[in-house]
Amino acid sequence: MFKAVLATQNKNKAKEIIQILTEIEFLPRPSDFPDIEESGSTIEENAILKAVTIAEHAKIPSLADDTGLEVEELNFTPGVHSARFAGEGSSDLDNVNKVLSLMENKSNRTAMFKTVIAMAFPDGKLIVGKGEVKGSLTSQIRGTNGFGYDAIFIPQTGDGRTFGQMSSEEKNSMSHRKLALIDFKSKFEQFIKQ
Repeated sequence: MFKAVLATQNKNKAKEIIQILTEIEFLPRPSDFPDIEESGSTIEENAILKAVTIAEHAKIPSLADDTGLEVEELNFTPGVHSARFAGEGSSDLDNVNKVLSLMENKSNRTAMFKTVIAMAFPDGKLIVGKGEVKGSLTSQIRGTNGFGYDAIFIPQTGDGRTFGQMSSEEKNSMSHRKLALIDFKSKFEQFIKQ
């Protein structure tokens, strides 16, 4: 079986990735590996940066992802800063509350989740998959499932519930990460056949 290091240390993301990319045996990120400064100016740059850095260190392929919420009314922020929107070391709840506060009394609640999945190989090869889900923001937290901004994001393709009100199976059937993983998977399968 194909083996790769999974760069993320987020257990929720790891679970979603492992459930979808069943043809890859994921090894944990080396414990001696320091945190990678996400210095990219886009979600794609950050995903690639993480994958390349770990692949070079581990000497085997590495898969990394980056996700961001883009809110139209907030000039498409938090975007690349989604994980630390309320400041360095901020919790998911801190970030959610900041978005809700900035969106108070705003009528345009259009938002989009974007995910980029990148696999880097020690020889410099790269495979990148992308996914996005359009939707809207609630005015308050709805649901306790998921993580990040899930409890305030209603996907356009859903039934009016937030990702936070869905089971992980329901969310995984339509999420931005699922779409990015499907895009990645098709490119990965073509790559393996070469």
